[in-house]
Amino acid sequence: MLAKPTLPGWLPQVNAQVWILALGRFLSQTGSGFTVFYTAIFFVNEVGLSATAVGVALGSSQVSGIGGRFLGGYLSDSEFCGRRGALLLSASLSAIASLVIAAAYDFPTLVLGKLLIGLGYGLYWPATEAVVADLTEGGDRSEAFALTRLGDNIGLQLGIVLAGILISTTGVSRGLFVINGLFFLAFFGVVYFALEETYKPNAISEDTKIEKEVKNRWFVAFSDRLFLTFVAVNLLFTFYFSHVHSTLTIYLSKFGNFSPTIISGLFTWHITLSVVLQLPAAKLLDRLSRPNALTISALLWGVGFVVIDFIGFVETGNLLLAIIALGLLAIAGIIYGPTESALIADLSPQNLRGIYSSINAQSWAIGYLIGQPLGGFALDSSPVVINCFWLGMALSVIVAVVVLQYLDKRIEIGNRE
Repeated sequence: MLAKPTLPGWLPQVNAQVWILALGRFLSQTGSGFTVFYTAIFFVNEVGLSATAVGVALGSSQVSGIGGRFLGGYLSDSEFCGRRGALLLSASLSAIASLVIAAAYDFPTLVLGKLLIGLGYGLYWPATEAVVADLTEGGDRSEAFALTRLGDNIGLQLGIVLAGILISTTGVSRGLFVINGLFFLAFFGVVYFALEETYKPNAISEDTKIEKEVKNRWFVAFSDRLFLTFVAVNLLFTFYFSHVHSTLTIYLSKFGNFSPTIISGLFTWHITLSVVLQLPAAKLLDRLSRPNALTISALLWGVGFVVIDFIGFVETGNLLLAIIALGLLAIAGIIYGPTESALIADLSPQNLRGIYSSINAQSWAIGYLIGQPLGGFALDSSPVVINCFWLGMALSVIVAVVVLQYLDKRIEIGNRE
């Protein structure tokens, strides 16, 4: 393991390779920022597809993402590929997918592009999470995951801001997807030239080594009840995130009557808050158990959804409500991200981190697969339906809190033993 760099005390004191990965993720998410909040609006308002069709297309990426995540877990834990190889393959596929979406003028082409992007992201997440887990331990782990999430958030904010400037000055929207592809190529370059392979199968001690046959490795993961309990509750969190990236943008446009410029400003505020509070939140919440920190996140999601519900049903003050709602969701997200990743790293055996991360990542695929089409359906329905939709999301937080508290007790008992 590489030595930690000498840094100011307020910065995370983590392995230099974590900083390199954070740089790569910054570049990747800068490109994503150009499109993530504009894809739904562009294909509904300019291409002319229905909100339901766009929701289905966006959700289709999770179909290929399911297979991609299993493949990503297998490749990340394999000697012939490893974490680095999986990341390079992910970046290549994502760049190609961006160009396909840039050329899309109809529903089938959009679906093809999203299927490719889903495969790319499926390969990405198990590998990148495993890299951080390999390079950290103990108290450093939450801060390391917070650092990589910070790279994500800064990149996403920069991409959103630049995309808003580009749209407002040129009116060109399709070029955003080409720019996204170029940033994926930049991410490929960082991984290829600067990131070292962290998967070291021969360095794993014999007392922790598990049978190397693929079927046995997957069996171990699928037999871990504590891990699967968290994966189940994580489905709710990913379901929440799916609506921030698609349903909410169209909802603000259709029911809040906000212009694209205002929506861009709202999400700039959302990401800015995520950037500013990411590292302080990681330090503060490290005092809590992982499930308790996630409980706080769940409660903030619930309150945020209640506030969102009021945006489309008040005549004045809806902009203030939108600012409050996106602020609450930002805080909920920055608590969730590093905590979720650190918990999976804590629960996974050293040589199965890719597989554990890939199984957990399936909750993202399923959450988006269900969430985005359902959100599109609600948006195409009556105001009563969308009203019940947000309230139902808020009430679902109760389930998350109950399961997380059960998980906290089980982990506490396991630590005592």
